[in-house]
Amino acid sequence: MPDIPIIDPGAIANLRQLNPDDGGEFLREIVGIYIEDTPLRIAELRKTLASGDTTAFARAAHTIKGSSSNVGAQALRAVAERLEKMARSEGLGGVDHLLAECEAQFALTVAELKKFQ
Repeated sequence: MPDIPIIDPGAIANLRQLNPDDGGEFLREIVGIYIEDTPLRIAELRKTLASGDTTAFARAAHTIKGSSSNVGAQALRAVAERLEKMARSEGLGGVDHLLAECEAQFALTVAELKKFQ
């Protein structure tokens, strides 16, 4: 798989364009919500993995995929997509390494997104 950028600059530019006269306030708000909410979704992944709730796990992964796409977090979106697909097709048996990758990608994503706050 080719290297996927942590953040898509085009997505950031698109968010800025949604409210171009606010000095970046909308972008900062969206990024702040994402940074605050995503750890809750990752915790949900951990909880549903522990309980064996494949449906809730896939739903949490789907949520991370969508919100990551919204802020241009391409690498994390890709990991979340793999988690979702794996849970739906194979169950939760082999997701541990991907969940760890998800957490690592989130840390990298936050470091990049904080540049926009």
